[in-house]
Order: sequence, then structure tokens, then C-alpha cells
Amino acid sequence: MKKVYFLSGLGADKRAFSLLDLSFCEAIFIDWIRPQEKESLENYALRLRRQIPEEHPVVVGVSFGGMLASAMAKADPLMNIIIIASNKSSLEFPFYLRLGKYFPVYRWLPEKIIRSGRSFNWVFGVKDKEQKKLLAEILADIDPSFLKWAIDAILHWKEKNVPANVKHIHGTADKLLPYRLVKADYEIKGGTHLMSINRPGEISSLLQRLVQ
Repeated sequence: MKKVYFLSGLGADKRAFSLLDLSFCEAIFIDWIRPQEKESLENYALRLRRQIPEEHPVVVGVSFGGMLASAMAKADPLMNIIIIASNKSSLEFPFYLRLGKYFPVYRWLPEKIIRSGRSFNWVFGVKDKEQKKLLAEILADIDPSFLKWAIDAILHWKEKNVPANVKHIHGTADKLLPYRLVKADYEIKGGTHLMSINRPGEISSLLQRLVQ
């Protein structure tokens, strides 16, 4: 059975994949490591890569994890990268996220807002009671310092070239990273930013096809 490495979204953990059917592979979930002071997204991605012993691994990244996986792909063109609800380059960011680099209000967000699931239900596209509960549990465990570092690293990511070894799955109803701004290889109609949670059947089937 093929090993597949999974990188979750910003501040999340393997619970982001808990509703997927990953019986088609040996799923290995990569743990976050402590970022260095003012570390770039690219450098952090390369340090995460050291957790993967295979020379030519399959890596699936969601959201922030997809950006890190894309950075790995650029450094190693023989990797097989699949990203979900993510960006392959800084050119795919909406303008309001680009503004964050110049007006970094996220640095002063109180922990209460960061950990509040209700604050993010709409933008992440979760509606079901169980989905909201899962998102709330994930957000409650976020390390605010890691979150703020990651946002800063994302906003200062300058990559403009798209690696050829990246396959991109994106939802047409993603409010955080709008579908119209990305060049996705596979679209999920009505899919939101948390498709791994609210569209697990479609995502699982597509991942199985791409991996095998």
C-alpha cells in the first residue's frame, strides 16, 4: 500500500482529514515543528520535508499545508504533490490578503477571536452542526504564536512560478481563496475552503484516483 503524507491547514492537525476515507493508502500525518524567528515559508517547508524519508513521496496539503507542499515541490520536482483549497503561488492570493502585508492587523488579534469557531464558520463554509463542532475543536487548540507566524510567512511568500509536479483541487465556493483567482486542475462544484470536512466523499474519491 502506497504511503501518502498529509499536511493540514494553518494551525490545524490531522483532525482536518478525519472524515476522509483514506483506506486506499498508508496515511502519515506530518506534525508541525516550531518555526524559527522570522522564518520564511520556503525554509519552513524544507525543514518539514526532513520528516519524509522517501525520495519521491506523495504529499497532500490542505490550505497552508498546500502552500508548504508547493514549496517542497519546487525544491524537488520528483515529488508528487496534491493540494486542496490552497495556492500554488503568491499570484493566486486575493487583494485583501495581499493588503495584510502592509496592514498586519492579525498581529494584534486577541486569542479569544482566534479561538472562536463562530468567527470563522462563514468564511470556511461549514454549516452542519458536527462540522462546526470539529472546526471549533481545532481552533481551540491553535497556538496563537504559530498562527501569527504562519500568516506573516504566507503574506511574505514571493513565489510566482508554479511547479509542474503539483495537482490542484479547489472548490468553486471557496470564500477565503476564491476559485476565480486560481488555476485548479480539478474543481469541486460548491466546494468551500474546508472541503476535506464538508465534502469528504468527493475528496476521498478524487485523492484515491490521483494517488493510484
